[in-house]
Amino acid sequence: MREGLIIKALSGFYYVKNEDGVFQCRGRGLFRKQKISPLVGDRVEFDADNDKEGYVQEIKERKNELVRPSVANIDQGILVFSAVEPVFSTMLLDRFLVHLEAHDIEPVIVVTKKDLASPAEQENIETFADMYRDIGYPVYFLSVQAPESLEQISHLFADKLSIFAGQSGVGKSTLLNYLNPKLQLETGVISDHLKRGKHTTRHVELVEVFDGLVADTPGFSSLEFTGLLKENVDIYFPEMAERMPDCKFRGCTHVKEPGCAVTAAWKEGAIADHRYQHYLQFYKEISDIRRY
Repeated sequence: MREGLIIKALSGFYYVKNEDGVFQCRGRGLFRKQKISPLVGDRVEFDADNDKEGYVQEIKERKNELVRPSVANIDQGILVFSAVEPVFSTMLLDRFLVHLEAHDIEPVIVVTKKDLASPAEQENIETFADMYRDIGYPVYFLSVQAPESLEQISHLFADKLSIFAGQSGVGKSTLLNYLNPKLQLETGVISDHLKRGKHTTRHVELVEVFDGLVADTPGFSSLEFTGLLKENVDIYFPEMAERMPDCKFRGCTHVKEPGCAVTAAWKEGAIADHRYQHYLQFYKEISDIRRY
């Protein structure tokens, strides 16, 4: 059997790429019986006598997978936000970060529209950027009107499978078109890429970008915390995870227990207030989901 990578899924067909080309395949009937679906990003074994009549026979072990969008084996998530129009939201950013951390996907934060931000707004973004960099997240503050600034992120993609996510209207389409000028021709109308109802492509497809692959997808259609355990929320906040071993009690929730190293760090200013407040909100939200 041959091995390859699923680069597109459309109408029951899986398009598998290897050194010999791209093969149109169907999934084995056994997959349906086992309630397994091949996903874009899967490494697979397949049989094919020609490039139109192949069958995916085996799916290699996945390191992660998302349901919406349906992509497997993701290395990094490019979280695109804007400084203005729409305004930068740490709440939404932290929700995205928790989702990526929970799926073992490396986050990269990109803030666009630097050219539209006032000096005060730029200073505010830089303050947040430094805070997230201190946690360990790469942050880039760019302007799509200054192509040279976009070159700051061109090194991120080599040998990786990436997804894009973020608010509507933040400039994801412009960013993707810069990274792959052919993308607009391939997908048609991609203005406001990822904006619900505007994107012409409903399937998921991997496109080549700077020696890597990017999932051209409508992005996260849900940011609910379904499937996450409240006991694990703290490990999705790196600055909390590193302090957890110093908590007095095992299983500390960092809410009201005495001797909590996390709340001590928050009170001392070592953990940003908005990050701690978002942790409390997410913890309660997940607790409420599991209650019902």
